[in-house]
Amino acid sequence: MANEVYVITGGSGGMGKATAELVSNKGTILLADISEERLVQTKEELAVKGISDVHYQTVDITSKEDVAKLAEKAAELGTLRGLVHTAGLSPTMADSKRITAVNLVGTGLILEAFLPLANEKTSAVMVSSMSAYMVPRQGPFMEALVQPLAENAVETMEQFTQGDSGAAYSMSKLGVILVVEDQAWAWGEKGARLNSLSPGTINTPMGRQEAAQQQQMKVMLDHTPLRREGEPSEIASAMEFLLSDAASYITGIDLRVDGGTIANMPRMRASMSR
Repeated sequence: MANEVYVITGGSGGMGKATAELVSNKGTILLADISEERLVQTKEELAVKGISDVHYQTVDITSKEDVAKLAEKAAELGTLRGLVHTAGLSPTMADSKRITAVNLVGTGLILEAFLPLANEKTSAVMVSSMSAYMVPRQGPFMEALVQPLAENAVETMEQFTQGDSGAAYSMSKLGVILVVEDQAWAWGEKGARLNSLSPGTINTPMGRQEAAQQQQMKVMLDHTPLRREGEPSEIASAMEFLLSDAASYITGIDLRVDGGTIANMPRMRASMSR
């Protein structure tokens, strides 16, 4: 029987690492990230936990060539069982153009490169964000968001984000949800499933960096029904579910794992406007 492979982009990040731990007993892990140093460190950390069937590759998610090489490597290792795309940039990490390129175009490139490897056992999960729900789902940008591989996608989105990295983040993450809805059909034709997952405020280095620099994050946490941040393991367990046969009839959806933050937004807005 062919080896089953789980590809995890952003594999050295909090969510990527936690997911790798949970699915490690199911097949071969292929981690991708931009920093080789962090990938080596992650491989070592997993080895300490007895997880040894781990490969890695450095990838710039905005490079079509890099992403194609990652898909090639996955195909060499076996059949694609799971694809988890956690690689992304948050508002304090880059300028608006780079955020759009990584979060939106990167997602398009990953889906394009891995679709040929998809089969009836494959499940792919793209990471979005609860901030996608803070963007109105109407406007001229909607058309641009479902075409992440259009020739000038980044420049087109720049007209709408006006160089605001926060807007670029929210819009690009809405793009992830829309692209998943749009491409679920193509993946379904191969018998494969494609979903997105939107984390809320999560206790990862990236999450902490955002919280430290954005007052709004604290306000939102105070209005989250579960009154706390999520842990990477809580994202990973939702991820594991979407990847598993237990979710065999779930495709084309976004799963919000946000402690109820978005559900409580109307109440939060009302209390703040008093």
